[in-house]
Amino acid sequence: MNTVTGSGECPECFDQVELKDVMQNEIVQCSSCGADLEVTSIDPIKLELAPEEEEDWGE
Repeated sequence: MNTVTGSGECPECFDQVELKDVMQNEIVQCSSCGADLEVTSIDPIKLELAPEEEEDWGE
């Protein structure tokens, strides 16, 4: 698997998020605002808000 090191912009607070050895589709956290982010592209590095996982109450 390809990994990258670099930085991307948080779509929530627009701060730079430093990334080390991340893969595409990996979930990372913004160190500034705490948002969960998904690495949607590694060339170039692109971050999007991670989809919220909804609780399944067995319904």
